[in-house]
Amino acid sequence: MVVSGPRRIGVALLGYAFMGKAHSHAYKSMPHFFYPPPAIPELVVIYGRHEDRVREAARNYGFKRYTTDWRAAVRDPEVEIVDNSLPNNMHLEPTLEAIEAGKHVICEKPLARNAEEARALRDAARRAKVKTMVAFNYRFVPAVQLARQLVKSGVIGRVYHFRARYLQDWLVDPNAPLTWRLRAEEAGSGPLGDLGSHIIDLARFIVGEITAVTGVVRTFIEERPLPEDPTRKGKVTVEDAFAATVEFENGAIGTLEASRFATGRKNYNNFEINGENGSIEFNLERLNELRVYLREWEGKGLTGWADVLVTERKHPYIDRYWPPGHIIGWEHTFINEIYHFVKAIVNDEEIGPIGATFEDGYRCNVIMDAILESARTGKRVTVTYS
Repeated sequence: MVVSGPRRIGVALLGYAFMGKAHSHAYKSMPHFFYPPPAIPELVVIYGRHEDRVREAARNYGFKRYTTDWRAAVRDPEVEIVDNSLPNNMHLEPTLEAIEAGKHVICEKPLARNAEEARALRDAARRAKVKTMVAFNYRFVPAVQLARQLVKSGVIGRVYHFRARYLQDWLVDPNAPLTWRLRAEEAGSGPLGDLGSHIIDLARFIVGEITAVTGVVRTFIEERPLPEDPTRKGKVTVEDAFAATVEFENGAIGTLEASRFATGRKNYNNFEINGENGSIEFNLERLNELRVYLREWEGKGLTGWADVLVTERKHPYIDRYWPPGHIIGWEHTFINEIYHFVKAIVNDEEIGPIGATFEDGYRCNVIMDAILESARTGKRVTVTYS
């Protein structure tokens, strides 16, 4: 007997490296956990510049075929979803072409190298009838969504402070090669776009709109060995670290910091929110936990912070995984993200406010540009959108 099931939805993946691996795993795993799935992703074609590498990636990830021509992947008639996981300088053109070809698009963060490119993508998405989403996967951490619920529901009252740090140390070695992430023409910015875009998005997602910024950036190692010839060096054209103060529309103030020179920090994405009635703290390296403090506890003889293990069935997405107390991992954020995107396509639902729209991606790019402008001029910059 043949058992019928949900329809299949074809996927083209642009890029096979770090994010390509994370995204392809999510497409394959989503129907297993989110059963019955809104649709079953079919891995149709994967694109990469190097034929030997993309061939191996296709075999490893389970794609039907591979190509070294991204246009062929975007135009493939079996494809409904184009997943752009390429470097930042390859976000604009393939994403625009995919939208114009009537494909649904999920694009890795940051949406673009700068606000001008992001605005072009946002405008194309507005005109189109397809679904578009920016892959800010940390929105889909259950503890992060719980934090948002606590803020939006008024549990901690009026928000006074938001402070966030995203710290790594993989560039501390001055002999680390000059990869694309260190070239402004490819990346747009350094840890501001690579890491800071995440905490800017989380600030907007949880607290609200940012209205003004001040910023400082610094490049610590100005030359690095070329990947193709380690005996020669090239110029680093992005910042190695940034710090910024931010002002929110609701009156809260905040600080943002990102660095790839934070010795001992591997992937430390941390934020703390202080409100009139309580506080919340999150640390990605302990992503199943949310630290909570409520002033009302003091009246009951309780003091200090509580560590909430966000694995109960009532918590966001957890009912799709394991019994209470059984933790999930970093890779599950992508599974949750892909489920949200595919469900929005199949059921014609809105991407926002839970998923990041191209408008969200554009606004994040505007804020990043404002931080760079402030760092260049030494002045406070008002954030404005068009």
